[in-house]
Amino acid sequence: MREDPAPEEARVQRLIRIGEPPRNRAEAWRKLVWILPWLVFLSAPLNDLVSGHHTTAATAAGWAGLLFFVGTYLAVVFRNMGRPFAGRIVVGLVAVLATLAVILPLTLGAPWLGLFVYVSVVCGVTLPLRIAYWAIPLNTVALILVGIRAGEETAWSLFLLVLLLGYSMTGVKQLVRTTVELRKARATVAQLAANEERLRLARDLHDLLGHSLSLITLKSELAGRMLPDHPDKAAQQVADIEQVSRQALVDVREAVTGYRRPRLSAELAGAQVALTAAGVTADVPDEPDLADVPEESESALAWALREAVTNVVRHSGAGRCTVEVLKRQTLDGQVLELSVEDNGSGGSGKGPGNGLTGLTERLEKAGGTFEAGRTKHGFRLVARVPAGTSPAVGSGA
Repeated sequence: MREDPAPEEARVQRLIRIGEPPRNRAEAWRKLVWILPWLVFLSAPLNDLVSGHHTTAATAAGWAGLLFFVGTYLAVVFRNMGRPFAGRIVVGLVAVLATLAVILPLTLGAPWLGLFVYVSVVCGVTLPLRIAYWAIPLNTVALILVGIRAGEETAWSLFLLVLLLGYSMTGVKQLVRTTVELRKARATVAQLAANEERLRLARDLHDLLGHSLSLITLKSELAGRMLPDHPDKAAQQVADIEQVSRQALVDVREAVTGYRRPRLSAELAGAQVALTAAGVTADVPDEPDLADVPEESESALAWALREAVTNVVRHSGAGRCTVEVLKRQTLDGQVLELSVEDNGSGGSGKGPGNGLTGLTERLEKAGGTFEAGRTKHGFRLVARVPAGTSPAVGSGA
């Protein structure tokens, strides 16, 4: 097994969760970084304030209005990333931003028309879609009307930017909402699957042990009644209890073995999810042809796939992984072959780890073979298991 350079959990903790509040101060700063680049449109108002074109009172009022506008804008957008304000508060704050975007250009001039860009962004990100679809064009019309007084040329240069940026933000909002709903749906599906598995386990255990335990209870009561006067009959009941108990133990062990046995189709689906979540481009086949494949062979191949994908995700640093499941005809009969190939570095280990060693033993027990090693373009693992009965000599197979 390749060496583990860094725990996978640490990588997950560093991810920025879309549509969720920050979990710590570092994540809050990373989310803030996504907002700050949009403040580039404030360069024109800042240059206007420091140029000295206005009176002292007008400059002071301009600084106060600009700081209040930026603070309100950042508060609305940043809160919308996790715990948004109530609907009425959002509408009120958007109205405040729109009012400032009208007053400041009318009093201080054309350089302040860029504030309408932020109003359009806030409308697209925070307002409900049916309201945003009307608010964005109204904001654009307000830009043109104010621009007629403050600076018509600047207003027309911002016309398409204000209109298209607002509508693009509505698309981003829908994308974030879809991502959040998909995350919740996955969690719900996982919970339902776990509940269904628990119900199946309870049902199977009831079917396995209900009759046996009832019989043991009945025979125990009979043995207790017969013991004083008919010890020989009581001994027979005790022997029956022992036999039923042993059979119940065998049934439980067989059931547990079935629960623990992995299925190749389930492992393929899990491999697709794991590789995609790790940022690895995955080429995973659909439902494989498992006709006439013994359960032991399928289980061994499923373990091989799980081990291979774990190595790719945690140790290889690969960007691409290809999984193939094929049936091949050999002189020894049909075999089911699993191939997992990635373009990673192969890790820093100098020899096979415990995982690959245990996998080799598992495949040998199932009558299969195992190969793993570096290739010209990365690392490749191949596992083969019997897929059916061996052909008879002279059968023409």
